[in-house]
Amino acid sequence: MPMRGTLINIATILCGTSLGMLLKTKMPERVSHVVIQGLGMFTIFLGMRMTFQTQSILTVLFSLIAGGAIGAIIGIGGYLERAAAYIESRFKSKESQIAEGFLTATLLFCVGPMAIIGSLEDGISGNYQILMTKAMMDGFCSIAFGAAMGFGVALSAVAVLVYQGGLTALSSVVSQLLTDAAITEMTATGGLLIVGIGLDMLEIKKIQVADLLPAIIIAPILIRLFPGL
Repeated sequence: MPMRGTLINIATILCGTSLGMLLKTKMPERVSHVVIQGLGMFTIFLGMRMTFQTQSILTVLFSLIAGGAIGAIIGIGGYLERAAAYIESRFKSKESQIAEGFLTATLLFCVGPMAIIGSLEDGISGNYQILMTKAMMDGFCSIAFGAAMGFGVALSAVAVLVYQGGLTALSSVVSQLLTDAAITEMTATGGLLIVGIGLDMLEIKKIQVADLLPAIIIAPILIRLFPGL
């Protein structure tokens, strides 16, 4: 069955988020606040760990500059905020964390070597062991993030379907374009965006992470064009 690993991954995200939202209703507000702080600290740690994998600091720097400029011109953050506001109005939610939950979970679940390599292996050989392992990890993360940020985390399942499913469907082509170096710099660049989300969760600094998203695509392009950068 094609994309079996991705479908299992989506199921664990949805189940984990649902369980987390259920737990949130039984969680006192002060406990929820501390949980969010803990998740913010963990998010920064995870992002830094990913960023330190870089083998080309200049690639990460130029990716952020170029990607940020493109994202700001397009207005990705604005589109995401309007979409979140529409969803909130439809669900009559009193909270405004849908965009944050979606973006945080999407970056965590999509940026990283397991998502890329696992999807390619699933498409090329039908082996989805890597994605199975990732699915279990994402499921547990979804419980925590679902309790902290709610429904927006579940929406990340759509991004996982498009991203991992696309990589699996186009695995024969993508595997030739994404070298090990490209994957490393994509991961490192995405790690910095995750750090930005952590800073926002801790209310230290509001980072326009959505507008910086094109940086993840710019990184492998720079590696391809300037391998010695």
